[in-house]
Amino acid sequence: MYKKHDQLQIDDFIFPYGELDQNNEWITLAGLIPWEAIEKKYASNFVNNGHPAHSCRMALGALIIKQTLDCSDAWTVRHISENPYLQYFIGLKAYQSTCPFGESTMVAFRKRFSEEDLTAINEMIIAEKGKSDDDSHDDPTGTPSSQADGADEGNGHPHEGTLILDATCAPADIRYPQDLSLLNEARKNLEAIMDSLHEQTTGKIKPRNYRKQALKAYQRISKKRRKGSKEIRKGIRRQLGYLRRDIAIIADYLEEGTNLGPRQQQRLETILELYAQQQAMYDAKSHTIPDRIVSLSQHWVRPIVRGKVTAKTEFGSKLHLSVTDGYSRIERLDFDAYNEADELKNAVESYCKRIGHYPERILADKIYRNRENLRYCKEKQIAITGPRLGRPPKNDQEDKKQAYSDLCERNTIEGRFGTAKQSYGMGRIKARLKETSVTVIYLSVIVLNLRKRLAAFLWRFFCWPIQAPLLTPFIFE
Repeated sequence: MYKKHDQLQIDDFIFPYGELDQNNEWITLAGLIPWEAIEKKYASNFVNNGHPAHSCRMALGALIIKQTLDCSDAWTVRHISENPYLQYFIGLKAYQSTCPFGESTMVAFRKRFSEEDLTAINEMIIAEKGKSDDDSHDDPTGTPSSQADGADEGNGHPHEGTLILDATCAPADIRYPQDLSLLNEARKNLEAIMDSLHEQTTGKIKPRNYRKQALKAYQRISKKRRKGSKEIRKGIRRQLGYLRRDIAIIADYLEEGTNLGPRQQQRLETILELYAQQQAMYDAKSHTIPDRIVSLSQHWVRPIVRGKVTAKTEFGSKLHLSVTDGYSRIERLDFDAYNEADELKNAVESYCKRIGHYPERILADKIYRNRENLRYCKEKQIAITGPRLGRPPKNDQEDKKQAYSDLCERNTIEGRFGTAKQSYGMGRIKARLKETSVTVIYLSVIVLNLRKRLAAFLWRFFCWPIQAPLLTPFIFE
């Protein structure tokens, strides 16, 4: 059940120790969020019975606080209980010494916002920028390039704006996956399942599964500083044998009528798939296989090959991001690897659907410049950065200058990635569920846009009276 809540204003907040500073960052940020529009969408997810739920402002506000401060659920609750500005931000009407919810409720908050809801919220926040601030001073798009491929000079086509595209990985908080350690973890899980099933039987002797020998065989290799490839392969073969025995024992228990819990059933299915993958790689003497499992607790996580110097392979979700006028949008989020070049058309069509026309140019990596994308951009009269196809001209100084200028502008999206990963929790996703991991990633982008709006708001409030004293100073909403 959900009841409508009137949006709180700063003058209505009761603080027993004086007055709150209306120039505080959290108060300003609360005024930039369209709470009422978000609440309408949030309330549609509830039915008209049951205990009343926490307000949309409290749920979304607590998640924004967590991502902004990049802290745990426990510390988020503690910060809210100690800070009156955070209490105003989540919609409390008066200061109180305790937080109105516990740290476990933060998990429920993350589950209440679907991927579609968060996409809509991000669009609402970006759409509000035109009502209260002017970002023309911070427009990273610059002057359109006439030297890029597909530019249509002098024909007055209605294309306008710049679309910046790139992809990155949001790593999950898992141990670095190694075949031997994964098999050892799977064996321990199977032994725990066997013990649970044996407790449901009466008068039966527990089958022998050689768990002590299996542990010693694993530790004999794992504790060595240097491990040879032949030794690792021998260890994998032995662990596969122990897993095969344990799986057969569990199958006998299940045939006798014993039952598994939902979590045990899910873990057993994951281990069976892991065993099949590891056996196939062992037989083929390979280290790659489609949909490879790298974590038993987060079996949906896949390896994402990025080719970076620090980490050639990352383990998490891959997201395709677009930046327009300095504001970020997630075009695609998937835990399976994909080629971001295939997403260029979808990103351009989404841009056209939002704004009503195609962009004038696209700033992207070389990977996007395949023949299909170049043909598509030429048909739509969209300029895409990069050198022209064919023999380079003799005097290409202007092209090099333009390419360097486009590269500098394209670095805008790299800065967005760095800020989101270093400051807003995208660098290591600590959520344990698939749906909550998606929520955390989207919230990182939402906070990124909120901070962009806040910076534009403060620039306008403090700088406009200095640069144009005859203009009317900006008034807080």
